[in-house]
Amino acid sequence: AMDGAPPPTSPTGLSAYVAVSQLLGLTLLATTGAWLGRYRGGVAWHSPLQFNAHPLCMVLGMVFLQGDALLVYRVFRHEAKRSTKALHALLHGLALVIALVGIIAVFESHQTKGIPNMYSLHSWCGMAAFVLYLLQVRAGELLTPQEGRDSAASVTSPLSPQWLLGCGFFLFPGASFSLRGQYKPQHIFFGIALFILSITSCLLGITEMLLFKISDSYSHFVPEGILANTLGVLLVAFGLVMCYVLTREEWKRPPLAEEMALSMDFKTLTEGESPGGGS
Repeated sequence: AMDGAPPPTSPTGLSAYVAVSQLLGLTLLATTGAWLGRYRGGVAWHSPLQFNAHPLCMVLGMVFLQGDALLVYRVFRHEAKRSTKALHALLHGLALVIALVGIIAVFESHQTKGIPNMYSLHSWCGMAAFVLYLLQVRAGELLTPQEGRDSAASVTSPLSPQWLLGCGFFLFPGASFSLRGQYKPQHIFFGIALFILSITSCLLGITEMLLFKISDSYSHFVPEGILANTLGVLLVAFGLVMCYVLTREEWKRPPLAEEMALSMDFKTLTEGESPGGGS
């Protein structure tokens, strides 16, 4: 650290909870793989086993990677905002791509086997979670003014439906700063809500799959049922730990000095105010 100051540290308890969350996340991935490999024959594309890619991809993408993307701003508390935001976006992007592979797998599998689509509560919740997540991820890029011309370039990109919101911010610059400030808490809330919805969809999917595959023996505490139930418990535990970390106010990422200066410069640019409050 400069001037002999001690290096910045994480708040008490944060590192332990993050470690527990990652241990739970890796365990639920291993449990998903064990269930599909031991009792469902494994995973293979363009085969009767193609469906099994669906639960694996959804747990990996919509639960584990989405959760880690939400954790980025808690874990990397003292790194540059640009780098932290890039990692946040990368994890969200990977989650979306992997989830899309899982959705393609289930639709193709159903088509091959003549099974109807989108009739169950699991499919309704799962598709809602994916579509809303797609919109939510892009909306997050509107919240943080970036250095130089990157801000306008990222916000007005027509690669997502959220570009309309970005156009509104920059077509009406006087409202841009205040709208960002009002939207940010909603973005955080909906991020956590969609994470919970994703876990709920996975729990519904596990139950649905067990009732389809082992309905005759499920009530007899067969090993596959116990393993799948254990996976459900791990999903709940992972979600609880993640939500606890994300909602602890004292564990929020503190703004760095240069970020506060950049935010003030952006407010001055969009609202025409000087740092001292004059116009």
